[in-house]
Amino acid sequence: MNHPLINCFRLSSPVSFYPVAGKLVPWFWLLAALFGLTGLYVGFMIAPTDATQGEGYRIIFLHVPASWMSMFIYVVMAAWAAVGMAFNTRLSSMVALSLAPTGALMAFLSLWTGALWGKPTWGTWWVWDARLTSELILLFLYLGFMALHAATDEARRADRAAAVLALVGLVNVPIIYFSVQWWNTLHQGSSVSLTRSPSMAHAMLAGMLLMALCFWMYSIAAALTRLRAIILEREAHTDWVLHLPEAAA
Repeated sequence: MNHPLINCFRLSSPVSFYPVAGKLVPWFWLLAALFGLTGLYVGFMIAPTDATQGEGYRIIFLHVPASWMSMFIYVVMAAWAAVGMAFNTRLSSMVALSLAPTGALMAFLSLWTGALWGKPTWGTWWVWDARLTSELILLFLYLGFMALHAATDEARRADRAAAVLALVGLVNVPIIYFSVQWWNTLHQGSSVSLTRSPSMAHAMLAGMLLMALCFWMYSIAAALTRLRAIILEREAHTDWVLHLPEAAA
C-alpha cells in the first residue's frame, strides 16, 4: 500500500496533478455557485438595512470578499512562486502563474465596488486614501507579474523573474491590511476581526462569509482550470500530453 506522503509527492508532478485537477474543478464551480446564490440571497434579501448607510451598504457583500481574496491570493501566489524558485519545481511555478489573473480580478473588483460604495458615502469615486492606493498598487503588482512572465521567452527564466517581483511585492499586503490603523484614512476599519466580536448584525455577517466562501471556491476553480491549460502548454511535446483525448481532438 502506498504511503500518503508518497502520493502527495506524486501529485507534485504535472502528469499526476493534471487529472486530479480535472476531477476537482466541477466540484469547486458547483460550490462557488451554491455559496454565491445563498450569499446573495442572505445579503440582499435577509440582511437588514443599515441605519447609517441605508441600502447602499449592500455593496460590501461583494467588496469585502473581493478585497480579502485579492490579498490572500497574492500571498499564496508569492509562496508558490518562492517554492518554485527555491526547489526548481515546475508545478509550483505553474500554480503561481495560474493564480495571478484571478488575483488581479479580485483587486479590480475591490477597487470598483469600493468606488461604487465611496461615491454616495464620501461624495467621490476616488481619493488617494492609504488603503485605496495600496490596493491599486496590488493590482499593478498582479499585472506586472503577468507582464514580466509574458515578456520572458524561456519559461524557467520567466518563472524566476516573476517570483522575485512577487516576493518583493509581499511588503504591500500588510500595508493594505494595517493602513487604516497606521494612518488617518477615510476608509472605515475592519468590521470582522478574529480578536473581537463582529460589529454588524448576524445576517450581515452570514451574507459576507457566504460570499467570501463563494469567492474562495471560484478562485480555486478558476486557478485549477487555468493551471490545466498551462500544464498542457508547458508539456505540449511530452508523450503523455500527446496521448490525451483533448490533445488529439
